[in-house]
Amino acid sequence: MNSVFLTDKGKVRPHNEDNGGIFKNQHGDLLVIVADGMGGHRAGDVASEMTSNQLRDFWENNERINTPEEAEKWMMEHVVKVNEALFKHAHDNPHCNGMGTTLVVALCTSNFTTVGHIGDSRCYLLNDTGFSQLTEDHSLVNELVRSGQITKEDAEHHPRKNVLLRALGTEEDIKLDIKTIILEEDDILLLCSDGLSNKISEDEFTSTLQSDLSLSEKAHAFIDLANEHGGEDNITLSIIEYTSEYESR
Repeated sequence: MNSVFLTDKGKVRPHNEDNGGIFKNQHGDLLVIVADGMGGHRAGDVASEMTSNQLRDFWENNERINTPEEAEKWMMEHVVKVNEALFKHAHDNPHCNGMGTTLVVALCTSNFTTVGHIGDSRCYLLNDTGFSQLTEDHSLVNELVRSGQITKEDAEHHPRKNVLLRALGTEEDIKLDIKTIILEEDDILLLCSDGLSNKISEDEFTSTLQSDLSLSEKAHAFIDLANEHGGEDNITLSIIEYTSEYESR
């Protein structure tokens, strides 16, 4: 399993409110996190950093996970704990009022991968059948598309494109979407914030992931493309390529 994580503040934002990383536990399994923070004066980076750090700490001290059921239970329980911590922090610190973060997280073992998300950060899969989006944005615009009120083309330039219906830390109770998939050798997962997904076409995603570049070069190519297309937002991504051996770089 080869992997890379990369984040960039983009060309417009004064600082980076995204966070995340790739974390290996004592059993060699990976937890991959992308969190896109929001709300308050510099509170977005507080929310995304707290989320990443707490999930990392939970993961690195975790017992081995053997089944999809165990993975989904672990993910739900610990994301709920993080949500409680974020909500309390915002309540106790007025300058963080309204803070929250999106989250897309992948728990990767040699036998299966469990993906959870809340908000509009995404997880994509490239395999023998093509390039596909595994997650559904929890956004106003996506609900309008789902209900047939607007088209996907309308959604790309909708004035309320960034309005989220769910986020981590903004409410006491949360709903996390979770699914488990079986991946084959040479399959590729891509997790990213909307600073990338809003700027890259499916053809650009596919061609870059299928190129002969190294994983690190592919990640940098995505950052460069997003910045070339405006770079108005922070840009964060992680790529995981399934092979016969683990190798994080």
